[in-house]
Amino acid sequence: MKVLMVCLGNICRSPIAHGLLQHKADKLGLGWEVDSAGTSDWHEGELPHERSIKVMKSFGIDITYQRSRPLRRKDMEHYDVIYVMDATNYQNVTDMAKSEAEIAKVKYIMNEVEPEQNQPVPDPWGLTEQHYIDVYRMLDEATDKVIEKYRK
Repeated sequence: MKVLMVCLGNICRSPIAHGLLQHKADKLGLGWEVDSAGTSDWHEGELPHERSIKVMKSFGIDITYQRSRPLRRKDMEHYDVIYVMDATNYQNVTDMAKSEAEIAKVKYIMNEVEPEQNQPVPDPWGLTEQHYIDVYRMLDEATDKVIEKYRK
């Protein structure tokens, strides 16, 4: 299974989702490939946001191996599923698609918790640590559902 997590800058939400899913898949020995990207290249090459790193570390997960990168056209072909954090991400990613099959790969991550609601994961950038914890909790629940859905 190859999963890509996408948000705007690839420093707050998608690195948390990436780290959570990779950690869970590795613990279960699933051999999944998990990565993350941003719809912008604003932070290319940077570590995740310091608050994302801190919150993840507080839950025992190290995400300092991650570096921000922009979404690439080849990602649309490579990944089995591409999870987005909000409606703008969804639009930006599906705009890159060249087929209905590629569009079908793009999903709101919170739809794994509440199907067809298209609930966004709020961007915590510039907000308090509590906002990052709230994002962590949302994505922790969503990544549990991803594991349940695709685990074989």
